[in-house]
Amino acid sequence: MLGIAFVLGVLIIIPIGGADMPVVISMLNSYSGWAAAGIGFSLNNTMLIIAGSLVGSSGAILSYIMCKAMNRSFISASSWADSARPRARRRRTPPRRRSSRARPRTRRSSCRTPESVVIVPGYGLAVARAQHAVKEMAQKLIAKGVSVRYAIHPVAGRMPGHMNVLLAEAEVPYDQVFEMEDINSEFGTTDVALVLGANDVVNPLAHEKGSPIYGMPIIEANKARTVLVNKRSMAAGYAGLDNPLFYMDKTMMVFGDAKKVVEDMVKALE
Repeated sequence: MLGIAFVLGVLIIIPIGGADMPVVISMLNSYSGWAAAGIGFSLNNTMLIIAGSLVGSSGAILSYIMCKAMNRSFISASSWADSARPRARRRRTPPRRRSSRARPRTRRSSCRTPESVVIVPGYGLAVARAQHAVKEMAQKLIAKGVSVRYAIHPVAGRMPGHMNVLLAEAEVPYDQVFEMEDINSEFGTTDVALVLGANDVVNPLAHEKGSPIYGMPIIEANKARTVLVNKRSMAAGYAGLDNPLFYMDKTMMVFGDAKKVVEDMVKALE
């Protein structure tokens, strides 16, 4: 039974790659719930049946929501149906390109001069627990007359709604938070797009046929006049893909912990 369970688990996970990878987490949560419900029937334990059914159904619904947000069907995201697609790992070795690294002076000018800023939070912001620092920075920008908004991708982070929860924890006003489909049309007139720890959800490769993430809706930060990206390194995200956004002439990279970087920006604004 142990051997069969191991083989089954491996075979279920192997087909999932690229930006479909977050589906694995919610799908396994769902499986664990159904397993608990099955044990509940075996032991005639009503509590296990109810709890397992709730976990299993919520995990399945979450998987469906994630697939819908990425414009993918659940079957193609969780089976061999898409095995003919180019695998993400083939693109892990990026061409020899250089990214523009922003210096403190550049960061200061980028925060002081724009009339509009759109902040795109990602998992890097969550890891650094930088949501409170981001809110403080936004308040200082607003005090200077800058329009500040937040662009939320449905699957940014580890699960749908992850970024919404973080911003709500920091008490960011709801009228400043916009879903992807509501904010994308505004990037063409946005002075600065500040990307904090996001990768796949802002990757322009989603618009290129043949890409492993082709067809996935993204936040179109690449259309802003200036893009400021904060990451710990140039490492790829979930999909294992190089991101052309990082190499655009209008993009400046700021490497380091998101909380420390944002706090430095706050000091520069003062």
